[in-house]
Amino acid sequence: MYRIGVDIGGTGIQAGLVNLQGEIIGQKECSTNVKLGFLKIIESIRKLVDSLLETYNLTPQDIEVLGFGVPSFINQQGKVTCVNLNWYEEDFITTLRETFPEFKVAAENDATVAALAEAKFGSMKGYPYAVMLTLGTGLGAGIIINGQPFVGAHGMGSELGHVVIGINDFKCKCGNNGCFETFCSATGIVRHTKRLIRIGRKSCLVDVCKGELNRLSAKKVFDAYRIGDEVAVQSINRFKKYLAIGIANIINGMDPHIIAIGGGVSRASDIILDGLEEEIRKHILYKKEDFAKVVVAQLGNEAGIIGAAFLEQKQFG
Repeated sequence: MYRIGVDIGGTGIQAGLVNLQGEIIGQKECSTNVKLGFLKIIESIRKLVDSLLETYNLTPQDIEVLGFGVPSFINQQGKVTCVNLNWYEEDFITTLRETFPEFKVAAENDATVAALAEAKFGSMKGYPYAVMLTLGTGLGAGIIINGQPFVGAHGMGSELGHVVIGINDFKCKCGNNGCFETFCSATGIVRHTKRLIRIGRKSCLVDVCKGELNRLSAKKVFDAYRIGDEVAVQSINRFKKYLAIGIANIINGMDPHIIAIGGGVSRASDIILDGLEEEIRKHILYKKEDFAKVVVAQLGNEAGIIGAAFLEQKQFG
């Protein structure tokens, strides 16, 4: 028996055939043609799934679950609103059941499925209480309790990126000020670095970007940090300060065994983890006690497919 996981992203969709040991046997992908609309995207996914079955000479009876990770939360009625995909209260779960009637279908937020993959087969395996933070353009999160995703009473749980941890110089896209993700994401790093440069701070990043700050990226800021650029050092130290505050809030509120950091920003893990434990300890309640291990996620881009494949059906509506 196998499982199939589908990772729906803003620019691409990946569908993978996964064995029961969490290994991806084969993968198909296509671009996310947002302009064609919700139903056409679902049709594209149907073609990917059919292609996987044909390539590996399988039938739907060989597939235990067809799971989906989506960059949004799914409400109690199974509907999804995702601005990046131009989806507004689309009847996601009903449409999946109608499009794939021969499969057991399951779906969750993409950060939640990545956390599930890490809990089953990656950096958080063996830990009953686990949290994953995905640091990318924004900050996604997944909470795993005794091997099962926690999404709360209304499906809105695990949105740790929108826990308010300070006051920032710009509002979050959600409308609030001071959300965790505005400090601890690639977007947050870039915006603060640009601000420092625009108020007159000297930085090699101006030359790196050839005077065009729209070329600035979090990676460039981390690279400049490595050579001691003052603006980059200030920006990354600020990022690490608020990352520690955010993680301390998670520890104070949940006391997980482990917290894994994934996403594109985590590629600079040597910088991120350096001194992070000491900074976290400043903000936790019980300063002399052991607290969650903070590690780097292991599964990378495969986590979305693997986690989606290991979702289980649940009731909506």
